[in-house]
Amino acid sequence: MCASSANRALRGGIVAFMAVLATLATCHPMAAENPLPAGARTFDVRGEVRRVIPEGRTVVVKHEEIPGYMAAMTMPFQVKDPRELEGLEPGDRIAFRMIVTEEDGWIDRVRVLEKGQPEEPKPVIPSIRIVRDVEPLEVGDELPDYTFTNELRRAVSFKQYRGQVLALTFIYTRCPYPTFCPRQGREFARASELLAKRLPDPPKRWHLFSLSFDPGYDTPSVLQRYARSFHYDPAHWSFLTGAIIDIDAITEQFGMIFARDGEGFSHNVRTVVIDPAGRIRKIFIGNRWTAEELVEAMIEAWESSRTTSPATPANAGAAAGSSGSGS
Repeated sequence: MCASSANRALRGGIVAFMAVLATLATCHPMAAENPLPAGARTFDVRGEVRRVIPEGRTVVVKHEEIPGYMAAMTMPFQVKDPRELEGLEPGDRIAFRMIVTEEDGWIDRVRVLEKGQPEEPKPVIPSIRIVRDVEPLEVGDELPDYTFTNELRRAVSFKQYRGQVLALTFIYTRCPYPTFCPRQGREFARASELLAKRLPDPPKRWHLFSLSFDPGYDTPSVLQRYARSFHYDPAHWSFLTGAIIDIDAITEQFGMIFARDGEGFSHNVRTVVIDPAGRIRKIFIGNRWTAEELVEAMIEAWESSRTTSPATPANAGAAAGSSGSGS
């Protein structure tokens, strides 16, 4: 009788234990987690929800400083499992795990620390800043002839690259998150390899530009170090800085917004293709485009311009090629 009672008690304990496990799995949708990729780094983060975008598996969070990785700022984070976002509302204080690899980043283990209300908008205190009154640019428009400074401290004018197909994107070097500015750099590096095969020299036919919107920090020397991390070819890829009035103007024209948020920036992403005649052929919105898509857009712009664009200025190719930097 004692043995039978003990067996019944043991079976009852096992059933109860399994029930607890089932309950835990139901309460935490990520209980059965996939192993992290080799080399992945993880960080425990806290912040306040600003916006939830279920269809994009994204939550915008004003997060605290992430020591050793990123300053406090407001930015979007993606989740692998949309259930992580269930019940989240603007104003909630949350904690989560951030995972970053060399080329990807996402969050999981999202939990609400405190339900709350969104922050009341703070009154805007106007500051004196000289800006240009510019018109939005659309496909078919001619790119204005801005002048910037490249990583080799040389003046760069878009007009001097007439006759070449161009791609322009916007970055800042202190952006650490792998799916934003670093991704723009990786995709440009891949595009460089593809273009070298599709539009080989001579003559020079294409050029890439990465324009920083953090000119106070991103000096030419900083940009050069950053450029080298992508094993760039200065004959085909320039990293630019310049006067903030010009940076403000060109980013505004493409609908690109950047706002200083602590030591970093809250920003969106724009990447533009310009044909050899200097006209805008494609505007990629967001950071989901691939190097292959960019190259196809550039090849199309190049091929269509061969019968529609005016002749290349006689000195444009020589000017671009003589310095070895495409500037």
